[in-house]
Amino acid sequence: MLPQYIHVTSFFGGAPPLSQSVGFAIVLGFGAFFSVFTTAVVCLNRRFNGIEQTSEQFNTAGRSVKTGLTAAVIVAQWTWAATLLQSSNVAWTYGVSGAYWYAAGASIQCVLFGVLAIEIKRKAPTAHTVCEMVRARWGTRAHITFLFFCLLANIIVTSMLLLGGAATVHALTGMDINLAAFLIPWGVILYSAVGGLHAKFIADYVYVAVIFVILVVCIYTVYVTESSTNEVYEGLQTVKSYTEAQCSSIFSDANGTSFFKAGQYACGSIEGNQEGSYLTMLSEGGLAFGVINIIGNFGTVFCDQSYWQSAIAAKPTSAHKGYLLGGVAWFAIPFSLATSLGLCAASLQLPITAAEASAGLVPPAVATHLFGKAGSVMMTIMLFNAITSTGSAEGLAVSSLVVYDIYKPYINPKASGRQILLLSKVVIVLFGGSMGALAVGLNFLGLDLGFVYLFMGILIGSAVIPLWNMLMWPKANATGAVAAAWGGMGLALLTWLAVASAKYGELTLKTLGKNEPMLLGNLVAIGSSGLIHFAFSMVRPQNYDFESMREIELLDGDSALEPAADESEAHLEEAKAWIVRRGFGFSAVVIVFWPLLCVAAGVFSKVFFTLWVFISLVWGFSAAAVIIILPIHESREALLEFFRPAWCGSTAAAKAKAAAEKEKVTTGHTPPQLWGASMTASI
Repeated sequence: MLPQYIHVTSFFGGAPPLSQSVGFAIVLGFGAFFSVFTTAVVCLNRRFNGIEQTSEQFNTAGRSVKTGLTAAVIVAQWTWAATLLQSSNVAWTYGVSGAYWYAAGASIQCVLFGVLAIEIKRKAPTAHTVCEMVRARWGTRAHITFLFFCLLANIIVTSMLLLGGAATVHALTGMDINLAAFLIPWGVILYSAVGGLHAKFIADYVYVAVIFVILVVCIYTVYVTESSTNEVYEGLQTVKSYTEAQCSSIFSDANGTSFFKAGQYACGSIEGNQEGSYLTMLSEGGLAFGVINIIGNFGTVFCDQSYWQSAIAAKPTSAHKGYLLGGVAWFAIPFSLATSLGLCAASLQLPITAAEASAGLVPPAVATHLFGKAGSVMMTIMLFNAITSTGSAEGLAVSSLVVYDIYKPYINPKASGRQILLLSKVVIVLFGGSMGALAVGLNFLGLDLGFVYLFMGILIGSAVIPLWNMLMWPKANATGAVAAAWGGMGLALLTWLAVASAKYGELTLKTLGKNEPMLLGNLVAIGSSGLIHFAFSMVRPQNYDFESMREIELLDGDSALEPAADESEAHLEEAKAWIVRRGFGFSAVVIVFWPLLCVAAGVFSKVFFTLWVFISLVWGFSAAAVIIILPIHESREALLEFFRPAWCGSTAAAKAKAAAEKEKVTTGHTPPQLWGASMTASI
């Protein structure tokens, strides 16, 4: 342990590194800045490029977003507080396997969603929400069922954002945790309500660019400037070798009284890992977390309207590529960040408690150690960007579900585009303002980020396979979809409770949050759901032709839906084959082949660990470069068109003024026609 941490019981147990004023400045100041910035861009775009805000534009961004921006948006909205915080926690807990399984277990969902993204363009090109598609195919009963699961997914994701974000802001600045939970959502409400999906995409690009810049600074600092792979490797080997007596001696007060408890700090060997090492993929806990992570995140992607909304907004020829690129680039954030900050925390023996780690405070602790107050500011900004980008997506997703799946079909079937647009904005404000109350309630119940993250698959995992079948399997029927969703959820909850009771003898938040009940509950949720839907559909196949999906109504019309030459059915079929090969290929590599190759390595040697770190560094820097540069490159013509009016206008005004001055010198007066020319050029 480093000298400054001797006798320290908790990294954040004392005074926070930043003042409350810094916390307020970041939470309120950044929110105000992005609100003004994105709102101004939307207004200028309307002024110079003639893009009017209709309900279609507000909720679908014109269905013309290109590959690079689609990828950046996917990275932004999939980078939760948990991505930045929980990934380093599992690396701190399980070693290299935790960092890897967080990245692998949560990237394949975005990649595979690319298959659904292209199917939306083929089978439901005018849809606004996933539940609209459910209603068009399976009717009202299924529509209400999956509307419940989709809204539940949005609520779970938003609550996790606020739980992790409020805990970190509180630890770093001392701001009251409940106040932070209330204030954070307001940073995105204004620009989301004013600009809709278009404004969100602009903000997302800026957010994700900042996140990647801070990411590369952190990983470069850990392994190049402040430390090295050799030092981290030796530190992890040393930590693993400590006995309980040695750990008790390390974590003791000035009088020699130990405050160490097993599992309280990252000290000693890891139970269930080969040789108790941090440097192995052979980890029971890491693998269990990986399975939970895979299942739970299928639920939070496939049941989250924001991913369907981004697919709907993308150009038909860009949707699948955007999701593949976004998933591959996103992999770098938890993998590179946790491999640096999570492992560094353990190797340096920072006095981070298990409670702090579960709350997601490992990255802020390491950043504060490395950079001082600047590190705390960096982590707070990075976290705020992650929360607001995803929070904006969730607000727009809930808004779309309310207006297109509750208001229009059941309250006002003849709703106009103007009414839909107004209600969309109202819902964004109401949802954003109310989610702080939910986070406060969860915090009052003692539920932290780690518990909610593991539990989400049990609640919504049963809806995943029916939603996949909706677009991919003509035989899938409505009764089976409803039975699978509710039946899978019920069986998962029963399994979760039964395993916790049988294994630990009591039902408490601690026992219910253990890996075994969470793992089996998640497995039952997705497995039983798939079996139920398969059985019902084989007995009474629907044999659906997808025609009713193609007839979903457009309220304001959308000329962008007229297919271009490269968006014909043949080209979309080719795009589907492209994403199926690459999507399932990438998933097989990161879920099966890569881990199997690491089995032979056992406990990593110094050379193998150096290669591992090198891959994480290259992946992180490459992802940052692609996500930051590609959207600008693809939109270079649009950017020129955006700035050209102002430039040309000022140039024309200058020429008109020069001509007027010349005429004035010659004749002694300014010709009236030049007044108009000058005025027009200036405007």
